[in-house]
Amino acid sequence: MTQSRTSGRRDRGGKGERPVVPRADFASYYGRPVLNKPTWQPLDIAGYVFLGGLAGSSSLLAAGAHRTGRLRLARAAKTGASTAITLSLGALVHDLGRPARFLHMLRVLKPTSPMNLGSWLLAGYAPLAVGAALSELTGRGRRAGAAATAAAAALGPAVTTYTAVLLSDTAVPSWHEGYRQLPFAFAGSGAAAAAGLGLLAAPVREAGPARRLAVLGAALEAGATHLLTRRTGLAAEPYRTGRAGVLMRAAQALTAGGALLAAGPGRRGRRTAALAGAALLAGSAALRFGVFHAGVASAEDPRYTVVPQRERLRARGLR
Repeated sequence: MTQSRTSGRRDRGGKGERPVVPRADFASYYGRPVLNKPTWQPLDIAGYVFLGGLAGSSSLLAAGAHRTGRLRLARAAKTGASTAITLSLGALVHDLGRPARFLHMLRVLKPTSPMNLGSWLLAGYAPLAVGAALSELTGRGRRAGAAATAAAAALGPAVTTYTAVLLSDTAVPSWHEGYRQLPFAFAGSGAAAAAGLGLLAAPVREAGPARRLAVLGAALEAGATHLLTRRTGLAAEPYRTGRAGVLMRAAQALTAGGALLAAGPGRRGRRTAALAGAALLAGSAALRFGVFHAGVASAEDPRYTVVPQRERLRARGLR
């Protein structure tokens, strides 16, 4: 519940009271917020989201490289997926406070809960990604490693994008209103990050798939974030202002620049590939942190909750 403060004054000419209505100042009753802002730590949760996207997309890249005989690219992608998902789970558990809280989410299977399904997804994906990397690094269990690589790749797209569904399922305005665009933005961002890792770690002669993935991921991310800031009404404002606005603009510049370097005339140079890879990874991280901070900003300001509610009521003819 909110109230807007207005003021009035008596017209000196004796014609009655003439209202003076300043710009509405939204405030909740008793100074309490309309929504409780997310209490998640940015480094933990935004890091968890970024690393999960990197892991899932790296598994896809690893499977393609494995199948086409690009052994060093495959090794880099498998190792990257394993490391990223391990760190991602570590960040999640750190935010939860203790490992038992993650394990408690696996006591039941609840298809209507993105958090519950995401926990089961991670519990199934992480051993596959780690197993694929261990087989690659030790040279043991080649058949099992190949099977784990394929299975991790099959789960990779869901690992990359399920956190967008998780955020969109909350009441936080800038996340909830972007439920159509966020999964595509996260998919593109994850692909760009995996491509960046491949460009950094693999030899230039094997990096062709990573370069193509960089261009595809950057295009998908750019298109989805453009729609996110154009089709979500007032809830798009936090993506353009404040800390989130700075991060989102940085993400756009870094990802686009990395993709251009990856596909440009100097793409065969080792330095160019490394610079492109670093830019793509940084751009992907900036996007996830930008989305996180935009959501927090939209929850702190009651305007982003109240105004869209009133507009929906008017559209239904209820006010």
